[in-house]
Amino acid sequence: MPAKIISKDMLSENVFSLVFDAKQIALKRKPGQFVVIRIHEQGERIPLTIADADAIKGTITLIFQVVGKSTALLAEMLPGQEILDLVGPLGKPTHIENFGTVACIGGGVGIAPVFPITQGMKAAGNHVISIIGSRTKDLLILEDEMKAVSDELIVSTDDGSYGYHGFVSQALENNYLLLGKHIDTVVTIGPVSMMRAVCDVTRKYNIPTVVSLNSIMVDATGMCGACRVSVGGKTKFVCVDGPEFDGHLVDFKELIDRQHIYLDQEKESYDHFCSCRSGR
Repeated sequence: MPAKIISKDMLSENVFSLVFDAKQIALKRKPGQFVVIRIHEQGERIPLTIADADAIKGTITLIFQVVGKSTALLAEMLPGQEILDLVGPLGKPTHIENFGTVACIGGGVGIAPVFPITQGMKAAGNHVISIIGSRTKDLLILEDEMKAVSDELIVSTDDGSYGYHGFVSQALENNYLLLGKHIDTVVTIGPVSMMRAVCDVTRKYNIPTVVSLNSIMVDATGMCGACRVSVGGKTKFVCVDGPEFDGHLVDFKELIDRQHIYLDQEKESYDHFCSCRSGR
């Protein structure tokens, strides 16, 4: 069904937040679930995790990074305009209970889907340690929002321009695990390389770790198989079996290889889009 944009914010370079009028989804969504949107009739389907929702106002918040033609088109839209389709909530919700101490780790635009999970973990009575990171200070998003729902917050930047100088995986190990501080479970979302690095760390300490995968996806019903991943040697479909999986069992190399399948075509399409916009 069509959905109207209520408001729009630019959170950092190429990262935008759009609030949509979507009452039914706002009432039903749970942390970890996503929607699929389509901007126009010829547009591709874009899966986006629901970053926030307001059941009273009947709105959901989607946060995305411009990475190609479709997200560039979405970033150009303004409040009052409508997208053609908004379908959801989809996928299995995050398993939330009182584990004890939980580390919620987000990198880049992956901080957005970590946010509702962090809210849920805090509401369930966990002691929540949040570690969020970006390449530079200017690219960091949702720091205040994550601080408000966490017992402890560490910010890291790759270049050291703000907070801990290093990766979120290093912040986790050096600030907690090497010091013998106990963590019962970890949830981490971000670039695949970041999630793999976090899993490499937590595997050494035998800490259960959940990752949320954003693989190539087409119909989001489990029919097309485009989003298949290997988990524990078995084929899983991110759209219906996930998007969250045991990070210690995910075949990250295969996931990275599959994510690169259409890079050349995506770049060609995006470059053509930018050329048209600039009149070249």
